[in-house]
Amino acid sequence: MVPNLYPAFERQEVVVHSPRHVRTFAELTDAELAAIATAWAIRRRTAATEGFPYVHALINEGSAAGSSLPHSHSQLVWLREPPPEVERESETGLAELRAETALIVAREDPVWALVHPCGRLPYETVILGEPFELGPALALLRTVVARLRAVEGPVSWNAWLHKDHLELVPRLSTLAGVELGAGIYVNTVAPEDAAEALRAAG
Repeated sequence: MVPNLYPAFERQEVVVHSPRHVRTFAELTDAELAAIATAWAIRRRTAATEGFPYVHALINEGSAAGSSLPHSHSQLVWLREPPPEVERESETGLAELRAETALIVAREDPVWALVHPCGRLPYETVILGEPFELGPALALLRTVVARLRAVEGPVSWNAWLHKDHLELVPRLSTLAGVELGAGIYVNTVAPEDAAEALRAAG
């Protein structure tokens, strides 16, 4: 773990995922995933004691996702309050996602991954659990990324941790004026088709 060389926030750290030269999250070992989960948890606790109650943990993989480094890594952004996207989420909305069993693509007890029924971009996936556990969630993220690469090739993607779930957004489409200006997203792959493709890749 090192400070971000070009921080956009008061506190921003980089977690290097492996001492090996690993280009994609899909190639990380179980031990490396466990170390990432531990690092995120430790830094979240440390941030809370230093007046930053919310840490936004995120992964940008590929240049189209905003990554400037080819080596697999994540970032931890220390925030003094939850970001707007987290504040907008509701337990009702998450409960509705948990009920979308037809769109489940993989499981890693006690968590599962499902294609978002209203995804902004193709193959947008949510990793949920009852209870949600970070270690299995990261292992499932690795599985989904590997399957996505099998279906679409080495695509760029973003993922982030919210309070009780992970979100994965592959960058297979360019966000243009309709998406950015009107907030209306044009997803060219039906969620049912995306789910079937990811299941078949397993």
